[in-house]
Amino acid sequence: MASPQEVSVGLVQMRCTADPEENMRKALAGIRQAADRGAQVVCLQELFRSLYFCQSEDYDNFALAEPIPGPSTETLSAVAAELNVVIVAGLFEKRAEGIYHNTAAVLDADGRYLGKYRKMHIPDDPLYYEKFYFTPGDLGFKVFRTRYANIGVLVCWDQWYPEAARLTALRGADLLVYPTAIGWHPGEKDTHGGAQHSSWEVIQRSHAVANGCHVVSINRTGHEGDADGGIEFWGQSFVADTSGQVLARAAVDREETLVVSCDLSRTATARTHWPFLRDRRIDAYGELTRRYIDEE
Repeated sequence: MASPQEVSVGLVQMRCTADPEENMRKALAGIRQAADRGAQVVCLQELFRSLYFCQSEDYDNFALAEPIPGPSTETLSAVAAELNVVIVAGLFEKRAEGIYHNTAAVLDADGRYLGKYRKMHIPDDPLYYEKFYFTPGDLGFKVFRTRYANIGVLVCWDQWYPEAARLTALRGADLLVYPTAIGWHPGEKDTHGGAQHSSWEVIQRSHAVANGCHVVSINRTGHEGDADGGIEFWGQSFVADTSGQVLARAAVDREETLVVSCDLSRTATARTHWPFLRDRRIDAYGELTRRYIDEE
């Protein structure tokens, strides 16, 4: 029998299409597959209802947004209650006319909408023109106390920031969950692809070590955009334990649903044997609020 501190986490790695309804059906099928295999918490990727539209600055894409709570959370809520699973879902939120967010919604295992996290760090890079679409989050770093675990949710670009992981962990997260959409520019893959992917995985595994909690990262897969360019999403969704070891990793180039058992009791062990939280010099970190420390 599983320990009461073990939680089974499902990661639904999808190849998205231009049809939001088809993507929703695919996500629901993945949730059911994960639940059938024992998942108690099921995580969907960033902006799972659509292609990654931020490759271009196109006003028509704002029509993809919806209120949260709204139609997608209602659909997911019904499935969460039916299957007794917690769902973390990355959505394009319309907050008001002209104010949109890249958001993750959390539904508890009884179907209750627990709330949302709005992506705090918004990138602006070639084919990742997110500043055109998304207002930076204003809800702060959040932890959702679900039936099975305390879940801290961050989104994609947030995963590069140790401050975000730390502040979320300090709120009591058992799991740091990162819905993600990241991949290679095909023309750069041969030269830089290995290093880029390694950096992405290593930085998140380091958050697991530094904070003594599990990390769950859910990426999309498949090529999106121009045939001679676009983005080749690298998949490889994974779960890392409190020592940063990868417990499971999905494929690069195909859809896959992972189900991974996470022993939450490891957090207590990690934080007593590697007492980083105890030894933090919180009296000495005030300058972290500065953009750069100029010695003038």
